[in-house]
Amino acid sequence: MTIRALTSDDWPAVKRIFEAGIATKQATFETQSPTWDGWNGSHLAGGRFVAEIDGEIVGWVAFSPTSDRCVYGGVVENSVYIDPAHAGKGIGRTLLNAAIEWSETNDIWTIQAGIFPENEASVRLHQSCGFRIVGNRERLGKMDGSWRDVLLLERRSKVAGK
Repeated sequence: MTIRALTSDDWPAVKRIFEAGIATKQATFETQSPTWDGWNGSHLAGGRFVAEIDGEIVGWVAFSPTSDRCVYGGVVENSVYIDPAHAGKGIGRTLLNAAIEWSETNDIWTIQAGIFPENEASVRLHQSCGFRIVGNRERLGKMDGSWRDVLLLERRSKVAGK
């Protein structure tokens, strides 16, 4: 497996993997994937990685800002998506750790993740990478007419507050 920076050329594979996550109804409230320009504009320029196996992109990770207020400049939200055919192979952990390593040297002091409680694999992945559950946002949004809770997890940088 190779981890490398995500580029615009990777968008078709990134979009395909994101759409697979949408289809599960366990990964996001989104119902369709954005365009490359929309996705690119809503994510940080750095801290974006893809995982490749034999030249095929099998997963990705990226950061989004949580606020445009300067005081929150070091707080981001992460997204990590794995091709379902490659789930359970440690790809998510490898990607998330690459993003965490990048964050530690790029003035990021808090990484947040919002995860449906039913997505137990993602909760476990994040906890194994140093995230902790800091709250349960009850009835945060509706999906298919039903209210969904979202767990809020965070990981604080080793240098947070210094």
